[in-house]
Amino acid sequence: MSGMLYLVPTPIGNLSDVSQRCRDTLANADFIAAEDTRVSLRLLNHLDIKKPLVSYYEHNKEQSGPKIVARILEGETCALVSDAGSPAISDPGEDLVRLCAEAGIPVCAIPGPCAAITALSISALPTGRFCFEGFLSTNKKSRRAHLDALLGENRTMIFYEAPHKLRDTLKDLSAAFGEERRISLCRELTKLHEEVLRMTLREACAYYEAQEPRGEYVLIVEGAPQVKEEALTEETALTMVARRIEQGMSKKDAVKEVSKLTGFPKNALYEAALK
Repeated sequence: MSGMLYLVPTPIGNLSDVSQRCRDTLANADFIAAEDTRVSLRLLNHLDIKKPLVSYYEHNKEQSGPKIVARILEGETCALVSDAGSPAISDPGEDLVRLCAEAGIPVCAIPGPCAAITALSISALPTGRFCFEGFLSTNKKSRRAHLDALLGENRTMIFYEAPHKLRDTLKDLSAAFGEERRISLCRELTKLHEEVLRMTLREACAYYEAQEPRGEYVLIVEGAPQVKEEALTEETALTMVARRIEQGMSKKDAVKEVSKLTGFPKNALYEAALK
């Protein structure tokens, strides 16, 4: 008889956020799969729990995942944890869940800390509809394509960002969405120096030119205003053309690439760009 996989959320800063159910699950598991065994060991020591740990993270998931599945199929129970927050969200745990689903292994997710939802709830931006975008790529072409795909997004958007990349990300968000788009910058959530800054992207760029970014950030960005689809299509295409020209492309090449991406007629787009 096969065992089971439990997804166990861990604190994003405050160790008091570990629920009793999470404690019990970790204590009763046969083994624990951890993103970083050193980080997880500190948590287990705090909880006075001693369990075998196996490493499971982005760069070993292809080898480690099938081994974990094999152990579960033999009847063992595995608790999967990430360094912080809910596993399988912007995390290689999603691949382990898929492997278990394909093998017919039951998976149980325990509710708990999640930086994205915590930040969204205190952002003072609309929470009824939102989309989680995770980390933007460091590759310029992939990053540009990601942001281009979000130009007409009406829902509130959630991004994760590291402090050393924050300034460049804010500049890219401002270029893509406009300087007056509202943003909530949430850092060090649940920790001693938790801070939430609510401002426009223009103000955020200026603020962090003067201040050194510190801590891990969750960025909550206001969605695009509701506009007519026809106007949005042309406006979006022209914004994409302008961004490419600013980055060094000729107007002809920029129009050609945007026309291919959006389906907007090349000649009409070129005429609009000239105006």
